[in-house]
Amino acid sequence: MNDDKTLPPFAGRTFEVRYGETMTALNIYAADGQTMRYEVTAGPFKGATAEVRYQAEALGPGLYALSWQEADQGTVVHVDDFEGGHSRSYYTTAGHDFVRMAGTLREVAAA
Repeated sequence: MNDDKTLPPFAGRTFEVRYGETMTALNIYAADGQTMRYEVTAGPFKGATAEVRYQAEALGPGLYALSWQEADQGTVVHVDDFEGGHSRSYYTTAGHDFVRMAGTLREVAAA
């Protein structure tokens, strides 16, 4: 969590996550270090978008756990390695299904 007012290094930047055929999305992190907008650009959920307030916890150099709750009460946890270019996502849907995804993470120009 960003209680010490230090912004995470990804604040104000945009990253693309690719989870194989399951999903590709843009994660657009606001400069405030607490808000992110995502846009699903490929896969079965293409077109989905939302703005969420997340909490981030540093786990190591460039490695962060990010968590938030969706408007439908689903919960999401990402373990993102911003330096190594890897992302793991753990998502519990509003219907209580549990989804695990692993893929790549890369910075892209702001949308």
